[in-house]
Amino acid sequence: MRKPNLTDDERHRIVCLLFESCKNGKPAHEKVQEVAATFNVTRRCVSKLWTAAQKQREELLPINVRSKIPGKTGKERLPCPIEEIMALEVSKRSTLKRLGLAIGHAPSTCRRWVKQVGKLVFNRLLRCLKFKDMSHVIHIDEKWFYMTKPSCKYYIGSNETEPYRSCKSKRYITEVMFLVAVSRPTYEENGDVLFDGKLGIWPFTYQEPAKRNSKNRVAGTMVTKAIESINKQVTKDTLINLLIPAIKQKWPASASKEITIQQDNVKPHLSGKEKDFIEAATSDGFNIKLTQQPAMSPDLNILDLGFFRSIQSLQDENQAKNVEELVKNVQDAYERETVECLDNVWLSLQACMVEMMKMKGHNNYKLPHLRKAAQRLQGTLPRDLVVDEELVKECIQFLITRGLITDLGQLMLDLGIQVPF
Repeated sequence: MRKPNLTDDERHRIVCLLFESCKNGKPAHEKVQEVAATFNVTRRCVSKLWTAAQKQREELLPINVRSKIPGKTGKERLPCPIEEIMALEVSKRSTLKRLGLAIGHAPSTCRRWVKQVGKLVFNRLLRCLKFKDMSHVIHIDEKWFYMTKPSCKYYIGSNETEPYRSCKSKRYITEVMFLVAVSRPTYEENGDVLFDGKLGIWPFTYQEPAKRNSKNRVAGTMVTKAIESINKQVTKDTLINLLIPAIKQKWPASASKEITIQQDNVKPHLSGKEKDFIEAATSDGFNIKLTQQPAMSPDLNILDLGFFRSIQSLQDENQAKNVEELVKNVQDAYERETVECLDNVWLSLQACMVEMMKMKGHNNYKLPHLRKAAQRLQGTLPRDLVVDEELVKECIQFLITRGLITDLGQLMLDLGIQVPF
């Protein structure tokens, strides 16, 4: 690698050292070698500086050994319009050509900016790194809700009869699977709730007429029953006929219609490439895409982080005697759930991501406790968590050493530049 040119200060110091060691108007030979080694240059370079300074001294001119290499020359390079790039949709930043067309610059200029991003912008961005708002992400998941618990605890008086429940075994307890979809709540500037984040909860049930008379109903009465086997067709019908219409109906008009639905990796889930799903997801100005959450990472799903447990606690307050009552209890519990509870779980998700970064991707960590309720009362609860600068550097270096990041600048552009992880 070529050594950088000497600065004007270094050139002046070399000349001063040579004049200090002069004997009979000439510097000692070993002194020239010593100065050359000190400044890591050749002896010829030192001799040229001495010759120029000696000539100026003989002509009684002020000694000037400044470099004659021109400074800034040529056309000034355009600065990287980071804010303008960040404002673009991700779809317009998939290639350098598309990025150039979107901001009105040549692809070669964009390529130069990409190379500069890692050096010029990375350290500045780390000073205020935060998680993205995640307001465009929808989390969906399924959960079994049961008619009753296998074991229950009650406080009864000495004269009361213990509750009795007849069931062959706990395997025969009626259960219904529900699909739940939530997004992050959004607020107005004055703190009022603009969107509560609850998109809907749908049971996997069907109705059929009763086959015979009983003390509860007559034959032919429509009875609700649980779908015991959930396959891909059932999932597709629910997403296309229930979830997507609910998104289009409840989604805030001011929010971006570029929406991502995160789901886990079970087999009945769609891949997002089905033709009928794409037609429904890209109509009415929306662009809804499906994505899979990382495998073996249940803490990266909002619903498994505590929202399901909160719904179940409310549902257990009311006893159900049939499937209709169970469905009603679960849906009522979902509607009763507070916006603050859902918003708290999103902060828990960000805290889990921080812990995963500390463990370099492993999930052998303890769920962090942020005292969200206390901070909310004090008015100090942040909207998004700030990430430590050194932690981000360690994680990116960890990925680079394992060959998972080949172009840091391009990665930052793909992720929106604001959050390089």
